[in-house]
Amino acid sequence: MKRLLLWCVLALSGQVSYGQLLTWNPPFPKENDAAQNLVITVDATKGNQGLLNYSPTGDVYVHIGVITNLSTTTDDWKHVLFTWGTTPVAAQAAYAGSNKWTYTISGSLRTFFNVTDPNEVILKIAILFRSGNGSRAQRNTDGSNMYVPVYTPGLHVRIDQPARQPKFVPVPEPQNWTIGSAISITANSSEASTMKLYHNGVLLATQTNVTTISSNSTVTVIGNQQLVAEASNGSVTRFDTLNIFVAPPASPTAALPAGVRDGINYEPGDTSVTLVLRAPGKNLATVIGDFNNWTQTAQHIMNRTPDGKFFWLRLHPLVPGTEYAYQFVVDDSIRIADPYTEKVLDPWNDQYISPATYPGLRPYPAGQTGIVSVLRTAEPAYNWTITNFSRPDKRGLVVYELLLRDFVAAHDWKTLTDSLAYLQRIGINAIELMPVNEFEGNISWGYNPSFYFAPDKYYGPKNAFKAFIDSCHRRGMAVIMDMTLNHSFGLSPMVQLYWDPANNRPSTSNPWYNPVAKHAFNVGFDMNHESLDTRYFSSRVMEHWLKEYKVDGFRFDLSKGFTQVQTCDASGNNCNVGAWGNYDASRIAIWKRYYDSVQNHSQGAYAILEHFADNSEEIELSNYGMMLWGNMHGSYANASKGIISGSDFSNAIHSSRGWAQPHLVSFMESHDEERIVHLNIKEGASSGSYNIKDTATALKRKELVAAFLFTIPGPKMFWQFGELGYDYPINYCPDGTVNNNCRLDPKPIRWDYLNDPRRTSVLNVFSKLINLRFHPWYREAFQSGNVNKSLSGSGKWIHTNSGDSSHLVVVGNFGLTQQAVAFTFPSAGVWFDYFGNSTFTATGGVQNISLQPGAYRVFLNRNVGNIPVTPVTNVPWTGNRMQAKVYPNPVSGPFVTEINLPQPSVVSADLFNAIGQHVLKVHDGPLARGSNIITTTQRLVPGIYHLQIRSASTVTTLQLTIQ
Repeated sequence: MKRLLLWCVLALSGQVSYGQLLTWNPPFPKENDAAQNLVITVDATKGNQGLLNYSPTGDVYVHIGVITNLSTTTDDWKHVLFTWGTTPVAAQAAYAGSNKWTYTISGSLRTFFNVTDPNEVILKIAILFRSGNGSRAQRNTDGSNMYVPVYTPGLHVRIDQPARQPKFVPVPEPQNWTIGSAISITANSSEASTMKLYHNGVLLATQTNVTTISSNSTVTVIGNQQLVAEASNGSVTRFDTLNIFVAPPASPTAALPAGVRDGINYEPGDTSVTLVLRAPGKNLATVIGDFNNWTQTAQHIMNRTPDGKFFWLRLHPLVPGTEYAYQFVVDDSIRIADPYTEKVLDPWNDQYISPATYPGLRPYPAGQTGIVSVLRTAEPAYNWTITNFSRPDKRGLVVYELLLRDFVAAHDWKTLTDSLAYLQRIGINAIELMPVNEFEGNISWGYNPSFYFAPDKYYGPKNAFKAFIDSCHRRGMAVIMDMTLNHSFGLSPMVQLYWDPANNRPSTSNPWYNPVAKHAFNVGFDMNHESLDTRYFSSRVMEHWLKEYKVDGFRFDLSKGFTQVQTCDASGNNCNVGAWGNYDASRIAIWKRYYDSVQNHSQGAYAILEHFADNSEEIELSNYGMMLWGNMHGSYANASKGIISGSDFSNAIHSSRGWAQPHLVSFMESHDEERIVHLNIKEGASSGSYNIKDTATALKRKELVAAFLFTIPGPKMFWQFGELGYDYPINYCPDGTVNNNCRLDPKPIRWDYLNDPRRTSVLNVFSKLINLRFHPWYREAFQSGNVNKSLSGSGKWIHTNSGDSSHLVVVGNFGLTQQAVAFTFPSAGVWFDYFGNSTFTATGGVQNISLQPGAYRVFLNRNVGNIPVTPVTNVPWTGNRMQAKVYPNPVSGPFVTEINLPQPSVVSADLFNAIGQHVLKVHDGPLARGSNIITTTQRLVPGIYHLQIRSASTVTTLQLTIQ
């Protein structure tokens, strides 16, 4: 009998009853009843009141379909009869007065909805009442769709009073019951039977041979009120159960246990957790979830701390390793997920995440509403292989910014991990991920965050993310998270917990959010970073990712918005953008606190700000240790397009801004800027046969600007596939059109670019430039070197040096015709053309370097590329014995040993210092007959050396001076 009772409760508690929002007659409609005349009535004073007082009484229509056994989700409507926003007569509802409308379905539901497949079964009618143009719609209170259950022949029973909301899985309408409240209960059955009513296990009434029964009762205890209706026809007994929670006026008072903090606190033994919810000013909180069948109970009323700021509850016992979904119910009216949860279940979006992306994702709990949080004791730990990663010097970062969704088609961590070899080939030492914590929806850039501690499931499980970070660290790459702590949207539980429905914004009592934004360009709801609650939350977010996931730092979105200085009016409009960017001491103080917090959690972690404020403010933040975005898109784009006006990118150099620290992350493209190659093709200039709009030329211009980005000291960043000349516009739409509304839409993923030699040429240039930055001879020059420049005209040059013997010169023709760029090399002598694989002789005076349009040269005074060097003398070899030369001599960099053999021989060449100590093995092995060139690139301490060369028959020693 207990098993039958449980089955009936589960089966029938999912049936929608005669709720006041939606009622229907007959009460138990069937799918194949030809004589049926089903009248469905909506009451617009209930639910979301979408049609409340809607005056055009004849302008109400239904949107109607069915949920069948072939539906894949609860909102997968089948056999929808009418198009939204249209006004066919057959869809028109009749006004019944008092804000009520009716819609009638005559005859068989299968005939009405044209369900012809005998294997398809109608389970529910899905229905909305709307205005003719579809701008207004009557729904449930939470905006969900409304449903009418369809019954099979036989005995059914349903409690119709107290009323339920007509959701897919119905829930009771809110009741204001307290101890002593009188309650009325009515149940109906589909056929005459013996009916009974129970309240908390006490029999209230029994009647035989009836189809309806009513009774009254009284609430005598706090907690769940369980109402049960029973119907029996002698052979079958059916039950329906309704649970309504009667809350106390407030939670009991108890101090917060020692050692716990906001969120989920796991205890040793893996069978207990303590949940802590920060909700100052609230009176009552309960926990509902898998552990209590999503029913509020007296045992799950949370304690409130004496200061009224926190609620807490210890859950025990729990099964180790089991996922428990749960929510908080606050003041008996607000249902929210845990802001600190590390995993959520989403009723709207999880259904579109494939098992290949997230294996074993548990389904959303049936009958619930809103996002739910998940806890799990004894969760499988990730075993890190790299526990002592040494982060790259922030002055020399080369950051690859990517959106996982648009980088690999599988949009998962495993596939991205498999792509790291490609990124390593480029030479980058840091990856910046656009936001990957839970955001609203699936197809997003991620700047609409909802849960800050949970990795978004659209990209895969948390341990797969950790494996990606671990793999990056094994390859010497840092991982930087794009973090959006300046705003949230409506699914944030912290927004929902303190909400002003009248003004559709956070209430003035919200501890974390401003009711209206303080500054321009805000999206979502503006966070108040002067609030101690916000500071605590933000610090916890940073700690979580730095410690739990070992990320190496953050790029903070819209960091200029971390201010309470009012630069908009009281309604958040009429903003003074200029004033917002002025020096703001309070904002600086906020960022110094947050930077200190980052360092306290993980010493040496990066903090990169998207700031764009007054230069004096950025200097102060830079001096404190933070890095700041340096957006030079406009200048680089103009230079690339051949538009010389506005093409001076001197501000990509930190010293040009007066900064003492090389903490400027300069870039020519990011996720927010139009793609340069696209601009070249669309807007590029031309002269004669030279046309930048030509794709091949457009790509060569990308190489040109890259040469003038990566050779500037300080950290650099570039956008994904920029190294292949990605040329789809930022507003490209999935249907191939271009529209501003498509900016956030998925973009084509073009790994096939690797089959195009024109694009791999761009890749090779990027790679060679980036790898040069990490060569030991030039590393210091690219981290904090000195820069001389001439960047205002069409012939541009940069001279970068580290103050020692390593110098680099870049010369480029940004014009449209051939020209000679005048330049004086820092020193006379042999220079090495890094891309031309040749040498260049500098005279020490002004020299004109002739360049075709779009051409560039990168000159080094040290031979990092092992470029063959022409001997300083051209004396032919004579005789039958080994002869050898070393040049240049004296030398400040690589040197060449040239050995001529009359016949093949094994040769050793060893370098000794002035006191006879062996310093370097130059060569040891066979050499061919004739001239053999050996280039030595190791950097040596200046001094006098002796190079001893030994063949089978000859030993010779040469003196070499290292400067």
